[in-house]
Amino acid sequence: MKLFETNKKSSLQTRFQCLVFNFFPAYRSTGARVKFISHDYSEIHVRLRLFWRTRNYVGTVFGGSIFGALDPMHMIQLIKLLGDDYVVWDKEARVRFMRPISKPVFARFLVAEEELNEIRKEVAEKKEIHRVMHSQFEDRRGKVYATVDKTIYIASKPFYKNKQKLRKTQSV
Repeated sequence: MKLFETNKKSSLQTRFQCLVFNFFPAYRSTGARVKFISHDYSEIHVRLRLFWRTRNYVGTVFGGSIFGALDPMHMIQLIKLLGDDYVVWDKEARVRFMRPISKPVFARFLVAEEELNEIRKEVAEKKEIHRVMHSQFEDRRGKVYATVDKTIYIASKPFYKNKQKLRKTQSV
């Protein structure tokens, strides 16, 4: 179920992946639901709403639910888009809670082909990079409720394996 206007289509595999996300205990406990993953993983839509499991002490959506709903998306999206030749890890996050959430909000994760090409080029040159990815929860009118900037570590797999090997030998 698309939450944003898009020309992207889902596939049987990505519809199944939505189910996996939504039933995976750590993600399910955030209260968010992945509603759409495009066939190529370049676009993901997430919905978060206020209900008894996401309600905080003052009656709005719990900050942990807000962050947890957005947290894994960029890393998983880049893992799928870049493929097996790359290592992708979350490094840090900055959350800005802009206003209390008491109604359904939505997030859209987009990675354009140009951005993927830029990432591949940078990693080819530098072997490892840190990239800041932005996401936000907004209502149907586009009013923003929370933003998250995630710093993602991306490296070529051979470089990363060699780096890990060096770390092990240095720690002995």
